[in-house]
Amino acid sequence: MERPARVLVVEDSEPILESVTAALTGVGHDVLARADGGRLEADLGAFVPDVVVLDVMLPGRDGYALLPAVRATSAAVILLTARSGVAERVRGLRAGADDYLVKPFALAELIARVEALLRRSGGVGDALTVADLVVDPDAGLVTRAGVPVPVTATELRLLHDLVAHRGRVRSKSQLLAAVWGWEEYDLNVVEVHVSALRRKLGEPRLIHTVRGQGYVVRDDGAPDAGAG
Repeated sequence: MERPARVLVVEDSEPILESVTAALTGVGHDVLARADGGRLEADLGAFVPDVVVLDVMLPGRDGYALLPAVRATSAAVILLTARSGVAERVRGLRAGADDYLVKPFALAELIARVEALLRRSGGVGDALTVADLVVDPDAGLVTRAGVPVPVTATELRLLHDLVAHRGRVRSKSQLLAAVWGWEEYDLNVVEVHVSALRRKLGEPRLIHTVRGQGYVVRDDGAPDAGAG
């Protein structure tokens, strides 16, 4: 990325906000820090962030209420949450977050996750087709039977990877490494995004589960070899 990456940080804890801002600025990013989401829509339009680091527990509108506005842009989203339960993390991913960190977290890990998302925001390859599905990462477009399918940046990368390997099973670990840049992480990340893609793509199903192995894109109409 030729210009410094723009990172919008929305966090109501002043110590966390200051430390995150200093850490991201220290590695060369352009950071806009906010203690609440009251100006979010204006900031999204004026600052045009590449990544939004968004706290879940905010005064006024919380992180979940703010997510739709961010999702309407091309920015990636990392949620910060004090709740470590699986249900809470899955809720954030289903709401449209690309990644999440549980407090307390190491600043080095936050920087690494921001930069992993930035690396993957520059495009993932040429347009691919399977059956009536077209995945065009350069245009940021997915269509099925000629109808646009709204997907997030992370869903686009995931779908492109699966279609690029059509007919071959991709394990969750392989998908984590290719799409998120992490070889060892919570596998719920992959499961939730695959589930979201299936809902959006509709029937007949193209992304199939192979029990104990992972996911595969096929257009033969065969049933899944396992649940999910």
